[in-house]
Amino acid sequence: MPLEDVDKIAEGTGFSGVVQIDHAGEIEFAKAYGLANRAYRVPNTVDTRFGIASGGKGFTALTVLSLVRDGKLTLDTTARSLLGEDLPLIADDVTVEHLLTHTSGIGDYLDEEGDWEANDYVIGAAHVLTTTEAFLPLLDGIPTKFKAGERFGYCNGGYVVLSLLAERVSGTAYHDLVRERVLRPAGMTRTDFLRSDELPADAAVGYLDGLDRSNVFHLPVLATGDGGIHTTAGDMSTFWRALFAGAIVDDVEEVVRPRHDVPEESLRYGLGFWLHQTSDTVILAGYDAGASFKSTHDPHTGTTITVLSNTSPGAWPIARALMS
Repeated sequence: MPLEDVDKIAEGTGFSGVVQIDHAGEIEFAKAYGLANRAYRVPNTVDTRFGIASGGKGFTALTVLSLVRDGKLTLDTTARSLLGEDLPLIADDVTVEHLLTHTSGIGDYLDEEGDWEANDYVIGAAHVLTTTEAFLPLLDGIPTKFKAGERFGYCNGGYVVLSLLAERVSGTAYHDLVRERVLRPAGMTRTDFLRSDELPADAAVGYLDGLDRSNVFHLPVLATGDGGIHTTAGDMSTFWRALFAGAIVDDVEEVVRPRHDVPEESLRYGLGFWLHQTSDTVILAGYDAGASFKSTHDPHTGTTITVLSNTSPGAWPIARALMS
């Protein structure tokens, strides 16, 4: 697609966000559109930080896999061995690998296979969700959907459980684990966990679909294992280069090896990462109230395409045009 068409799509859809394309670290296109803060008319810039919703699952997976590398966990470690009496409805045979690959079958506090819409209020008291342990009441009491390993079933709660397991086996808080084991080794200096009720000046406010209302009551005030970290287009390019250079985990091939076909999405899934249906392109994507995000990386050409938006539907028209 000619890059000048990005402007046409952005204008036609009212896109608010950033688009960046780079090849082997050389930026071919980088442009910001729309407003980071509508009340104060603050424009987005190419360095604006955006929440990336489920895009953060890849960072959780890499954190867990670094603990596997260090011998603190194995892919066969059961959740029950670390949960103790917490979350009793999680079956005894659910393993770390089941959780990483969305095949655990555990009940989900945010079930995207149901009637969920991004503008829905689903988490109750958002302001208390500042730690992983604080999610326990939200995760508790949800019946199992299917037997572990039976099939793929996308599960947000499974990645919160992974962050809880990582904390318990390491004795370190999840946010610090991600900083130490992913962000710092990757050189991602503009990526971090930001409180939604005290966003810094360089972060975009997330807006609900069709409204000028922010997402502050819709998402946990501080993101955890299933997503919501804030990042920039530049940091995503840095991330992909670092990942495939082995700076975060040693065996990248195992991370991006297809574990499951997901025909309903026309994709495959590895360990925390979506994979193109037929090529080796690796994908992180996220969609939630006031956030939409997709970043793809072709390890053969070194080409990274990232689209970030501070609205729920914003990223998709441009992402479809650039990444099809």
